[in-house]
Amino acid sequence: MPHRSGHKALRTGRVSLPSQVYLLTVVTQRRRKLFADAAMAAAASRFMVHPDCWGDAQLLAWVLMPDHWHGLVQLGYRDDLSLVMNRMKAVVSRKLGLEHGPGTIWARGFHDRAMRQEDDLRAAARYIVANPVRAGMVSHACDYPYWDCVWL
Repeated sequence: MPHRSGHKALRTGRVSLPSQVYLLTVVTQRRRKLFADAAMAAAASRFMVHPDCWGDAQLLAWVLMPDHWHGLVQLGYRDDLSLVMNRMKAVVSRKLGLEHGPGTIWARGFHDRAMRQEDDLRAAARYIVANPVRAGMVSHACDYPYWDCVWL
């Protein structure tokens, strides 16, 4: 099998299973730190929790970092993973464009990892929301404003 790199490699072996939970990562175009700007991060955070982003999928936990987003998403029965993620990126980009001017927000593609039955979803959620702590941005996750989790 030939070696694949870049965007195509992200899709290799990807499957979308109804009710499956996925750990997801999306980066900004050219890893620009767009969300280091508080107004941009607050707006993006507000838009990405809107039901228009998710269809019948459920956003369980997420954090928006200066140049990327991590989330824990449970698929519904209607939409596949690529559709859900492309819709989230499109909705957030469109709404940010209306408030902050047009421009490319997200890089193509996304990284996904299907969570196994034996994985602890709450531990995965804690890992996600602790990203700003590990990055040295804050001392405690609760000091960082751009995250949420259904298990609060």
